[in-house]
Amino acid sequence: MTDNKYKDEGINGIPESRPDTVDEAVDAASAAAADGGSQRATRGGGVDQSGVSEGASANAASDEEVSTDEELRTLRDRLLRQAAEFQNFRRRVEQERKQDVKFGQSIVLQELLDVFDDLRRSVEAATDAGEEAEDQDSARHESLREGVDLVYRKFSEVLQRFGVEPIEAVGTPFDEQEHEAMMQQPAPEGTEPGTVLAEVQKGYRMGERVLRHSKVVVASDDPN
Repeated sequence: MTDNKYKDEGINGIPESRPDTVDEAVDAASAAAADGGSQRATRGGGVDQSGVSEGASANAASDEEVSTDEELRTLRDRLLRQAAEFQNFRRRVEQERKQDVKFGQSIVLQELLDVFDDLRRSVEAATDAGEEAEDQDSARHESLREGVDLVYRKFSEVLQRFGVEPIEAVGTPFDEQEHEAMMQQPAPEGTEPGTVLAEVQKGYRMGERVLRHSKVVVASDDPN
């Protein structure tokens, strides 16, 4: 009767067959206990894996923030460079525009210099005529001279406002950047060869730009 009970129901999950010896019964119980511990360990391992997953997610989020910061810094640097390049471009364009204006002014002023020379010669001629005139004509010549001289001085002031100034030539060493040699003469005593002796036509500059070279006579080292 007892043998059938062990055989049909088993003891605490131990297989239905009845052990033949005590050692076999102990081994079977140990195996059942080990199997239960393995199941509990598996469940515990699931909890640990969840914690690892959360840590990995946190690390991934941190990496994304670092990547975003680097992209923002790169974008900011690129915008700063482009802004600096645009500022340089604006300055360059403004400088070129000023140079173009100066160039246009120089072309017009070059044409006006001949008129300015004519006015100067008119003043000199009027002065000479006034000195030679009779008493009754001297007053009229003086009035004419003063009128022409007034126009000459106003013209000169306009040129000065544009930065136009005469080139000093007589007594200075010949400079091909500013002077144009028309002829040479033997150098007077005490004068270095290559010195400008006389000025045939006055030259002018506007800033660093030469509007017209001075036409000059230069001292030579040849006594003949």
